[in-house]
Amino acid sequence: MFKRFLKLMSNGTLVIFSFFIFLTFFFALTSPNIVLGDNQITGAGTTFFTTAWLMVFGAIVISFKTFKKINRFLRYIFIKQRVKSAIILLLLVICWQLVFVLTVHPAIGFDAGAIHQALTDRTSAEIRAYYSINYNNLPLLLLQNFFAQLFASKTWLFFDLLTLLFVDLSMLFNLLSVALVDRSRLATAIYLHAGWLLLFPMIIVPYTDTWVLPIVSGYLLCYCIARHKRANFFVRLIAIAAFSILLIAAYFLKPSAIIGGIAIGVGEILFALSKFKLKRPRSWYPLCSLLFSGAVILGSYQMISQKIKSQKYIQVDQSRSIPAIHFISMGVSGDGGYNPKDVLAMAQISTKAARVAYSKKMLTKRLKSKGILGYTGFLFKKHQANTADGSFAWVKEGHFITEDPNPTKIGFAGQLKQFIYLYGTRLGDFRFAAQTWWIILLGIIALGWRDRRNFVQLLRLALIGGFIYLLIFEGGRSRYLIQFLPYFLIMGALTFKHSLQTIHGLFSFLRNGSSEKDLNNEKK
Repeated sequence: MFKRFLKLMSNGTLVIFSFFIFLTFFFALTSPNIVLGDNQITGAGTTFFTTAWLMVFGAIVISFKTFKKINRFLRYIFIKQRVKSAIILLLLVICWQLVFVLTVHPAIGFDAGAIHQALTDRTSAEIRAYYSINYNNLPLLLLQNFFAQLFASKTWLFFDLLTLLFVDLSMLFNLLSVALVDRSRLATAIYLHAGWLLLFPMIIVPYTDTWVLPIVSGYLLCYCIARHKRANFFVRLIAIAAFSILLIAAYFLKPSAIIGGIAIGVGEILFALSKFKLKRPRSWYPLCSLLFSGAVILGSYQMISQKIKSQKYIQVDQSRSIPAIHFISMGVSGDGGYNPKDVLAMAQISTKAARVAYSKKMLTKRLKSKGILGYTGFLFKKHQANTADGSFAWVKEGHFITEDPNPTKIGFAGQLKQFIYLYGTRLGDFRFAAQTWWIILLGIIALGWRDRRNFVQLLRLALIGGFIYLLIFEGGRSRYLIQFLPYFLIMGALTFKHSLQTIHGLFSFLRNGSSEKDLNNEKK
């Protein structure tokens, strides 16, 4: 019975995921970020910089197709020696990241700024009220304060360098996961990650989106180790314990980051039950592993929760914290994103019960006003807002960069800022490049539907959970996808071979179909 249910769930996961990912792929393809030249929608069009690079790329493709020596050379560099070439490219990108952070490290606004402010100002009524209301950001403040005390530094540059380290740690953990699951896809994974890191300026934003990445990648790696056929009993035990601890750490830093762990848990329960036989001792091992993981999760939760509650760094009133239903209610307003009126109401209403009642009232009112058809259309538009933007809503947050948004063009730093500041002359070039990378990654994942390995299916289930979460809760911009990037990147690498097979199949079908039509026309 469980085997049949497992097969049904696997098929259902693929169908639902295909619906979401092809919809996301379509939205990314039609994003205004990909418009060349003047852009009336975003107000930041591409310049000759993008045109020049497209011309260079076109010349390379033509040369590859035309000249045998260039064809052999490029094949040798990027295919035969792909691992070495990919590693060299990745090292160059890491060097570029370091140059970027050392050159550009402005003060950041919105919630990231509130975290940084509390490192030097923890007694003002305003900052204490912020953490009382936004209690979920307290763990990040305590973590950043720990590093500030450890290294005796509270500058933006210091925390940007830490963010760079954490993002690159996530990359390393992802690559190790790919190597454990399918070593032949390691070069592909390195190429994809190099493209991501090259076009990811979020390394100068020390906030939960980026700081949770190594934790998510870490628990995925621990799962891969625990599942590896060569891992002995003690290695698996340590990996399961580490997985459980990291999962709870992810929960406290960014609650939605545990969606991948939930998907793994659901999958493992089904796998265990499908193979369970009462009289077969070995079939008990998966269930015992799940019980052990549950015990570690419970113990870790109690320990970290108690540590946060007993903190003495900043005085907060937890009873003023925003209830979860507020984010659900806000997720139905406007475009499904941040609603300042709702946030103001949460600050003004004195009791938690009243805040919950207000949020329920607004949620019911908004759902009724939309109706079934209206809400369905709203969800389609919200999914577009949640997933289409390959720049991950760069500079679209309120008070994103607190410096002058119209940067000077003087010097290397000034030229670099033109790509990432709100009124930079080359912001459109950055968005075009980031969008191109995002489209490629989504295309690989969407066309890799033939890959039905257990781990890939779990990643699909995790992303389904992520998509649904963002449809229910506050969304409206693709910045919230950053926490799910390890799932995208690992799946993109693992499914790349199947994607190529799908593309080759489509070209063969089109070629053979056109040949048959020509032959029929000649006969006529």
